Amino acid sequence: MVKKKAASAPPQTALADGDAEQRILDAAHKVFIRRGTAGARMQEIADEAGVNKALLHYYFRNKSRLADAIFQRVAGAVFGRIVLVVREQSALDDKVRSIIAIYLEQLSRSPYAPGYILAELNQDPERGRQLVQMISGLRDGVAPSVLIEALQAQIDVSIRAGTIRRISAQQFLTNLVSLCIFPFAAKPLLCAMLGMDDAGFVAFIEERKRTLPEFFLNALRP
Repeated sequence: MVKKKAASAPPQTALADGDAEQRILDAAHKVFIRRGTAGARMQEIADEAGVNKALLHYYFRNKSRLADAIFQRVAGAVFGRIVLVVREQSALDDKVRSIIAIYLEQLSRSPYAPGYILAELNQDPERGRQLVQMISGLRDGVAPSVLIEALQAQIDVSIRAGTIRRISAQQFLTNLVSLCIFPFAAKPLLCAMLGMDDAGFVAFIEERKRTLPEFFLNALRP
């Protein structure tokens, strides 16, 4: 019987290349965002990273593991800082301004991330559970329901003070996140409808950074 050789060390070509794993992740990020999980090919990722497929399989074994790593990476970049803002001991108005600024800044750097995340969530139900686990794993592992309850308590204080209309934390966050994400998720539609090229879209987002906070806050006020 021939014994299978254990994968205890990376291929010889990787021994002098300490950043190979990071380059693979960066390359996979580009390919998965561009193609989605279903359309991504390991050879394309290897070519993008400048490594051979053997090295790709050494670090991540298969496409499924690499896809999981990229989904967590992209979703973490989009949602991670937002969770921290929601948990901050700051005024509700300040949270709104911070969330809008962070989202529009982050998505300007990764405009295709919302489309990628939505496609992954629609194609693979497991992604929803992974997203919840990822959010729960931030900092000290607070569950999303706890964050919602804390936000609702802060909203209720403002409602009782008469400074905002009655609204649930779920609707508050859905409205806020949707107003930030929609322009990026629907960029081709908006550009066609509003007659914008890429430069025009950048200017559109810069204007949105200035106007969206007051638009959202004014909609909350009685």
